[in-house]
Amino acid sequence: MSNETPARPAPTGPHQLLIDFGPVGLFIVSSNILNRFPETKENSIFIATAIFIVATLIAIAYCRWKTGRIPPALLVVGALVVGFGGLTLALHNDEFIKLRPTFANIFYCVAILISVGIKQNVMKLVFGHVFTFSERNWTILALRWAGFFFVMIFAAEYIRRTMTTDDWVNYHFPVLYVPTLIFALANTPFILKHNIEEAPQTPPAAAPGA
Repeated sequence: MSNETPARPAPTGPHQLLIDFGPVGLFIVSSNILNRFPETKENSIFIATAIFIVATLIAIAYCRWKTGRIPPALLVVGALVVGFGGLTLALHNDEFIKLRPTFANIFYCVAILISVGIKQNVMKLVFGHVFTFSERNWTILALRWAGFFFVMIFAAEYIRRTMTTDDWVNYHFPVLYVPTLIFALANTPFILKHNIEEAPQTPPAAAPGA
């Protein structure tokens, strides 16, 4: 009898949405609520940032408990939220939390390009269990996403430099996350066209007269 512990299923549906978007949603909602009260209005972004950090850590812990592992992408998000959020609170400067999306896009762009350069395509490492592409098409997909994240660096910087903190809190999510969803959908035809369905393995035929 095997002593291996069965793998726990990955979160799906509402659970995955809660992990992915719960913390940033809570950040936006709490900032808007705190802005309505004179006692908390001045420090609303800092209180909301603290809530953001705690909510992100809870989401990571929940994912670890639910699945037995933490996806690398979630670890990166957690490190950026804790890092830039911590600087925001420690230095009482809201520019740091607003810089988080910029550095996130820089990280993703650079990480993808480096992975392609060293022949360890991160897109293949992350999605290789879902799709089967030729090496050339894995590279094309990776470079597409690297280019997208490169463009999003400038989008993140534009809204950081041109919006007030209150406007940034409310609009950075749709401005930065909706294009990501649209770009992912735009790549669907490429994925469907080039995904290689593996032929089912059949036992070898018996030799004649065996």
